[in-house]
Amino acid sequence: MIAAIPFPDISPDIFTIELFGFSLALRWYAMGYIVGIALGWMIIKAALRRPDIWRNGPPMEPARLEDLLTYIVLGVIGGGRLGYVLFYQPREFLANPVDIIKIWEGGLSFHGGFVGVVLAVYLFSRRHKVPLPDLADIIAVAATPAILLVRIANFINAELWGRPTDVPWGVIFPGDAAQSCATATAPCVRHPSQLYEAGLEGLLLGGILLLLAFRFGGLKKPWLLSGVFFAGYGIARFIVEFVRQPDAQFVSAGNELGLALHYGGYGLTMGQLLTLPMILTGLVVVAIASRR
Repeated sequence: MIAAIPFPDISPDIFTIELFGFSLALRWYAMGYIVGIALGWMIIKAALRRPDIWRNGPPMEPARLEDLLTYIVLGVIGGGRLGYVLFYQPREFLANPVDIIKIWEGGLSFHGGFVGVVLAVYLFSRRHKVPLPDLADIIAVAATPAILLVRIANFINAELWGRPTDVPWGVIFPGDAAQSCATATAPCVRHPSQLYEAGLEGLLLGGILLLLAFRFGGLKKPWLLSGVFFAGYGIARFIVEFVRQPDAQFVSAGNELGLALHYGGYGLTMGQLLTLPMILTGLVVVAIASRR
């Protein structure tokens, strides 16, 4: 018998309200974004109250935070959804374009959301005349709580699970994850890759960025923290992709476990391909910023 951890029986919905014949549910996934953005807002606010950690003082007044929050939320939702449509299921959404707006059914791409936030930050910087390097660096620090909480929500939702494994901390996920590799004598045990990502992309990367920003003068070197975020997230995601189950739409026929997928002949998953530009860009930015 393979040692494994049973999946905790946690509902994806925190609560559900029946109103006028409609069901309104608050899901852990949505709560992860809400609480994560709120924590990020608190981090930025705390940084704006510390003139000593900036190279030329805080780049904007705290009163501008509400406007910035609006830009970021629109960037996350719009970019995340558009990225999911373009990167993962373009044919399905092209056949049913109305489904593109059904974000309540799930389907947000981190890479698309990242591009959306970059665009939103750029537009905010131009409109309110806030120095773009300072703004980008503090947002890089503030983004990690949302990443941490959303990855935990992925675990609660039993989605984005890892590949089959025999490690003692493997988890027996329900649904399709349990059926796809189960045998008559052994259940399907998988890596809890969502928790790996929460630890690397959220806790570890977030802790490093907070220390650099508030203790080691990271905000005094333009673009340094942005570069660390780019490279750190990319490296973390690249590593976890080795034990993460590829998305169903990228699994070839007859290879339902996705254990031998190859893209471009290099044996990389789509997630790894999408992170390579982030890693390269981040390392270049860190090298340049460190010399200033």
